[in-house]
Amino acid sequence: MTAAGAGWRVAVVVPVYGNEATLPELAGRLAAALAGRDWRLRLVIDASPDDSARVARALVARDRRIAVTGLTVNVGQHAALARGLAEESGADVWVCLDADLQDPPEAVPLLLDRLAVGDVQAVFAGRRGRYESPLRRVTGALHRRVAAALTGLPPDAGAFLAMGPAVRTAVVTAVEERGAPSVVLAVGRSGQPTTSLPVIRDQRPVGRSAWTPGARLRQSARSLVWALRSRR
Repeated sequence: MTAAGAGWRVAVVVPVYGNEATLPELAGRLAAALAGRDWRLRLVIDASPDDSARVARALVARDRRIAVTGLTVNVGQHAALARGLAEESGADVWVCLDADLQDPPEAVPLLLDRLAVGDVQAVFAGRRGRYESPLRRVTGALHRRVAAALTGLPPDAGAFLAMGPAVRTAVVTAVEERGAPSVVLAVGRSGQPTTSLPVIRDQRPVGRSAWTPGARLRQSARSLVWALRSRR
């Protein structure tokens, strides 16, 4: 059976910071998951201090479907995603996911199939599983519920999602021109219908998050302030 949306050109955008150990597996698993589809992978190296840029260039040399954007100044996950989305203008549908393998590449076809139904313009991979510390689960869930109340997003929405052209345009504009601190909130402010599918997250196989608790709280505060202001 032909997969829904099988004729789409799919652009997968991944922000990279401290992920040299997981990039080869990410590329391999994504290629297997999207076998039979027309896809590209853009790795946005966010001034990563490790060897991620070299590893990414090696992947490019082996697979013409992979491209790299190298940033010399660290801009953060969401600005890096917006940059990658802006550079992948030739796709029909766009997918954002993390490079640390907590977001399973095998779930990407599920998001694409749901998007192909045609009643929504963005599909989030709803967060499931005990892949975070108890404190982060509680604070993250609280932040997402407040964001959902302000934007109408699904309460389990995160930065692992598939989106259509209208949402992609709105996200790039909101982040790069209107200062939106979050791709997720930019989707919520796009005015387009969204939904989510439950996706079990994996434990990070190596390394740890580059985000400190203080940085997460500051990002959450900035996001909620922007969401409130954008309602006016």
